[in-house]
Amino acid sequence: MENAGELAKGYYDEKVRDVGDETVTMAGDIRYILSQVKINSSEFLEIAYPRQVLNRQLSESAIVTIGPSGQQNTEAWLAEKLRGDWISDEALGKLESGENFVVTVTPNNIDAVVVLYDKPRTYLYVRRAETVPSFALGSRAQSVLEDYDKMVARSRALQIQFNLALYFVSLMIIGITLWVALRVADRLVRPVNSLVNAAQMIADGDLSARVSSDQYRDDEVGFLSQSFNRMTERLQEQTGALLATNHQLDERRLFIEAVLESVSAGVVSVDGNNVVQLANSTAEKLLKTKFDTIVGQKFALVAPALAAFASESPRGVVQLGDGPEPRTVAVTVSPRAQDSVITFEDISQQLADQRSAAWSDVARRIAHEIKNPLTPIQLAAERLQRRFGNHIPKDQAIFEQLTSTIVRQVGDLRNIVDEFSSFARMPKPLFRDENVHDIVGHAVFLFEVAHPDITFNYNHSGAVPTLISDRRQLGQAITNILKNAVESIEEKRKLGPIDGTISIDLLMGEEALMIRIADNGIGLPSDRQRIMEPYITNRSSGSGLGLAIVKKIIEEHFGEISLSDNYPAGAVVTLKFNPQFVASKVGKLHSSPPLSNADEVIG
Repeated sequence: MENAGELAKGYYDEKVRDVGDETVTMAGDIRYILSQVKINSSEFLEIAYPRQVLNRQLSESAIVTIGPSGQQNTEAWLAEKLRGDWISDEALGKLESGENFVVTVTPNNIDAVVVLYDKPRTYLYVRRAETVPSFALGSRAQSVLEDYDKMVARSRALQIQFNLALYFVSLMIIGITLWVALRVADRLVRPVNSLVNAAQMIADGDLSARVSSDQYRDDEVGFLSQSFNRMTERLQEQTGALLATNHQLDERRLFIEAVLESVSAGVVSVDGNNVVQLANSTAEKLLKTKFDTIVGQKFALVAPALAAFASESPRGVVQLGDGPEPRTVAVTVSPRAQDSVITFEDISQQLADQRSAAWSDVARRIAHEIKNPLTPIQLAAERLQRRFGNHIPKDQAIFEQLTSTIVRQVGDLRNIVDEFSSFARMPKPLFRDENVHDIVGHAVFLFEVAHPDITFNYNHSGAVPTLISDRRQLGQAITNILKNAVESIEEKRKLGPIDGTISIDLLMGEEALMIRIADNGIGLPSDRQRIMEPYITNRSSGSGLGLAIVKKIIEEHFGEISLSDNYPAGAVVTLKFNPQFVASKVGKLHSSPPLSNADEVIG
């Protein structure tokens, strides 16, 4: 019966779809035909319209329009008799709500309605005489199926109730049996349960667990309980000692890690396979690689120079990197049984300071030894020029040229000696609250007047910055940098004509004050790290003391100086100061006790 119902339902759905599809197709054909002929023509009413109905196996059809008052007007029809209302109100409501077509099924007919035209509202009504199985429309057989399903459901419910009752009775019997068994077994295994509970507490970390004394008996279980308590007492004592030792080890480890992180030297531990096992932050910073950390990497990959040195010598000096900013480090290797500890400290600045101190001493000696004979030489040359210049009839021009050369070269030597003296005996800065904008602007103005063939662009942003500084020394530093920039442009002009440009930017941020001076000259040399050392220059003329003096002034003002390339050509010098930090440092200097005479001489 269920299969028959499904078959009838499928047959019903297929017929309904067929009538609906035929109605939609017929509506399209009639629209096309009516675009060619009129609806009341004999060609449509006697030929085209009947052919459409006959070809689609329809029994009735009508073309209906809806009047202003809602009445149905029949425009054309093919049926046994003319009816007043071809379309039901329910079907009209569905079509008005937006449905394309509506299919209605009765026991002997299948009716379909589709919209033919919107204006005026015109519908196509068709009917196909078709006997629809009762299974599809609902009949007594369907009611029998529903009664059968209800009977099966009641049968299953009764069976479930019986099974549940049997299940709960069985559970009750089993529960009573287990309760009796457990009551009997508890009397037999209670001492063992006490031991098990105590053992579980110890396994969970509670070493204070003990078996109660009332459980002690004179049999084997009592002896086992006593032995168990003695064992737990010893475990508790040993564990306490281990915890205290581990705490001390953790404290020592944290202390060692804090010491390693605070030292300025890099510390690296390398195992027997040349793999880095431990490294402090200083080592990570000095040995910058493409990896996030050097721990776990081959030491020969992250520091090939250090790895090669460590395999040969326990102590020495190694240069890291071969780029524009190499570092010189002092290395100490401490070999152990399975690994080794390598300690290295960046001494680049220390070496630079030593060279600067040595050059200061050399400059002081040179200034003392050379300056004294320069004056007699210059006076002698000038006296020769005045005394015998007019008494030499032959080669007087050569004599004049030679004496002038002596005087000019002596003047150049005197200027060099003066620079030596300035570098060797630079006075301590006198700190005051100065306007940096005035200092920089004054220096730029002097160079604009002296070099009109070079464009100077001075830009400053933010509030007018102030800085506790020595106005004369800070102005001297900026003047030296501008002088180097001008000389760099003039040096490049020897190779070809260029439009010289120097940009000066004064920037004041939240914490830092920056002075940035950029030029388009010959740029920086490859060994730019040493260009700020005394007597190092990349120009054909010059003593090499300009940037050395600038560096010394900036360091005494607690600032930073850095060099970089200016793209596409030239160099950039950046001075950076922290006004609050400078104020705190200067305050400490002023609050310190005065020096003794011996300290002043040493200073």
